[in-house]
Amino acid sequence: MNVQRTLVLCKPDAVQRGLVGRIVSRFEEKGLKIVGLKMLRVDEPLAQSHYQEHVRKPFFSELVAFITSSPIVALAIEGPNAVEAVRGLMGVTNPQNAAPGTIRGDWGMNLTKNLVHGSDSLASAERELGLFFSEGEIHNYSLSLEAWL
Repeated sequence: MNVQRTLVLCKPDAVQRGLVGRIVSRFEEKGLKIVGLKMLRVDEPLAQSHYQEHVRKPFFSELVAFITSSPIVALAIEGPNAVEAVRGLMGVTNPQNAAPGTIRGDWGMNLTKNLVHGSDSLASAERELGLFFSEGEIHNYSLSLEAWL
């Protein structure tokens, strides 16, 4: 079993629309484990670090403005093939093309305001988890349901 950790951000629109609990439930119901969770306000330097791969793209300033506009909820999620599992639950980036039953497919309406961010690879997950969580904020523990997954 390939146990991985990944980052999920419930973006400002998820917080403002009151969807954080329902989003977190999707991951838990899948059998993924929440090993870190916190609400924070992303400042401009953190936003620029987080979106560094988009810095030269025309939509970069829109991304930064959006992610800094309201609090977010950051989650560190652990489980078998967590990166792929999380991305499957989120749905494709553009909610207009996301399948029903996915977070974006069910609740998303806008390409920028697409409710959630999830790391796209193990390397991204490691880098992004380091941006949003210190070592003491991610917890190791066992769930009784792990034997059943």
